Amino acid sequence: MNDTTKILTIQDISCFGQCSITVALPIVSAFGIETAILPSAVLSTHTAGFTDFTVRDLTEDLPEIRKHWEKEGIDFDAIYTGFIASIEQLDYIKDIIDSRLKDEGLVFVDPAMADHGEFYNGFDQEFADKMGELCKLGDYILPNTTEACFILHKPWKEEFTREEMLEMANELAAFTKRYVILKGDTNEEGKLGMIVLDKQKSTCEIVYNDKIDYVSHGTGDVFASAFVGSTMVGKAPTSAAKIAGEFTKMAIEKTVGDENHKYGVKFEQVILDLKELLDSN
Repeated sequence: MNDTTKILTIQDISCFGQCSITVALPIVSAFGIETAILPSAVLSTHTAGFTDFTVRDLTEDLPEIRKHWEKEGIDFDAIYTGFIASIEQLDYIKDIIDSRLKDEGLVFVDPAMADHGEFYNGFDQEFADKMGELCKLGDYILPNTTEACFILHKPWKEEFTREEMLEMANELAAFTKRYVILKGDTNEEGKLGMIVLDKQKSTCEIVYNDKIDYVSHGTGDVFASAFVGSTMVGKAPTSAAKIAGEFTKMAIEKTVGDENHKYGVKFEQVILDLKELLDSN
């Protein structure tokens, strides 16, 4: 990375609630990386725990923004995708990757569409199949076990054995240019593992962080954003996964016990600790 490195993140803006762009923009920027945004939609709040939220779908804006960027010669060293608002947007995003990513640029795909065995509201298997096509453009893909199962047409369950997790990671290799970061290995007591598969080198490692029994919206976005930032400043995927997992854990620890804070995790309170995590990993 140099001082002109630019990343584009494509995901929704939830005006209230710590997820998507409101997480990605500050976290990636904290690594010293200029971060541009392309909103897939604007929501009054995120969709977990809130009712009657407003949604403004921005599908029609995506190709017009791409055209303007082409005219201005704006391009990016990396593109990081998260929550995509409609199946039509996936083709527009492919066009943006094709036209606005620099030669040798990197693509990070967080297929944010499902968790705990269920699709998010408005998504289905057709969307998952189309998301699988987008993943194939990714140098790094970062699914949780639910998203992996939908991409692979596998049944989901609460717990997977180590062998099943490794099998899933290997099958996901068909959906990435190089790296699979599969989140959700729970086979080590008190730990949460991320499987890091390098398709090119045919290697597979498991990175562990302490597990905290706390469920919150947006933790996947916190992890993905810290992983992207760590990678872009030169960390190897296993180190980046360790940093991202530890950062997410620290944010959760700051949030546990606050009954009035159910809409995300307090990542802002540990964002200054990223430098120490980078130095120690």
